Amino acid sequence: MSSFLKRLKKKEDPIIEEKTPVWEDRIYWISILQKITNPVLKNLAKGTLRKNMPYESTSPEGQKFSYLEAFARVFNGIAPWLELGPDSSEEGILREKYIKVTMKAISNAVNPNNNDYIFVVEPKQSLVDVALFAQGLLRAKNQIWLNLPMDDQARIIRELKNTRVIAPYENHWLLFTAMIEAALLEFTGECDKERLSYGIRRFRDDFYIGDGIYSDGEYYTSGYFNSIVIHPMLNDILKVMRKYGINEGELLDVQLMRSSRLSSQLERTISPDGTYPLIGSCLSYRCGIFHLLSQAALLKILPRNINPAQVRSALTAVLKKQFGENQNFTSNGWLFVGLNGSQLDISENDINTGSVYFCCSIFLALGLPASDLFWTEPYADWTSIQAWNGNQIQKDQSIDF
Repeated sequence: MSSFLKRLKKKEDPIIEEKTPVWEDRIYWISILQKITNPVLKNLAKGTLRKNMPYESTSPEGQKFSYLEAFARVFNGIAPWLELGPDSSEEGILREKYIKVTMKAISNAVNPNNNDYIFVVEPKQSLVDVALFAQGLLRAKNQIWLNLPMDDQARIIRELKNTRVIAPYENHWLLFTAMIEAALLEFTGECDKERLSYGIRRFRDDFYIGDGIYSDGEYYTSGYFNSIVIHPMLNDILKVMRKYGINEGELLDVQLMRSSRLSSQLERTISPDGTYPLIGSCLSYRCGIFHLLSQAALLKILPRNINPAQVRSALTAVLKKQFGENQNFTSNGWLFVGLNGSQLDISENDINTGSVYFCCSIFLALGLPASDLFWTEPYADWTSIQAWNGNQIQKDQSIDF
């Protein structure tokens, strides 16, 4: 264990007290990042992921996809942190190791001659995680994509294009095809513009309900899918479209304001003890339901009335609630399927061991450097603590654009 993490071992109790020095919050996040991601990254880098990763699900059908699911979701979440690059600090040295192991993992994952070649083009599930992988590449373009050997880049481009045989459903899956085409546009200068733009037009013209919320296709269902997939993908796709002058990219400014609104709603869902309402599907993604809230911090689009430190403090409480002890890990360090322990019954049929690594999306804010106010400002009570302690808070305000 590095000296960087030994500071967390001052007590036998692994849960740090609420108002710790601010630098310990970042160290804590990184320690949990390591705990969750190491089994996936290290095994894939060694070519032993298929051999060693367990499979837990209510359905046997997802095993062939589970390995790509695990890696793509890990990479997607830690990519902004990797993008900070190496430096001479203890964290920077650690990050350099993770950059190297991630590139080795990618090299094995896309090599058809490797035991851990995990790209399976078989309609339709593979589309989901190829898109999440592509999004991770966009988020870590300088440190990962540009440093990959040309052979690996060529193999990745092939895998991205192979998904064009998959027709997406008329819901959030349209964003998966668009994300892949956005990555191809960024990395090659070419794309299928209809696959890129069609889904954006559908969300712009047909699926927006109001107050920062989209329906997931024709019908709206309650839950966190706006935060899990819809807003984060729209934000990243539209940035690429804006960069290349594609008409639909004009939606970006409005979309970011809608994301800001939804981030304020998400912050209010975090209770004083770090729990949150159990509504909708994909609850076994755990803290991954706060994908957008962490992205909003990363993109600096939090509403002006929300102190970034209160978001950090709230998300730290969520991490401690779910990962402060070992109830979510097998004896070998793999994640159980569940919300807070091994709870297979809470998951949908398409959820498996690989799926639950979506929890890594909470780590997006680690892409902010340690000197950012998000990390340096003192602990701050979040909205639910302020309100239930009888303090004055601003009323919740809707938007109409």
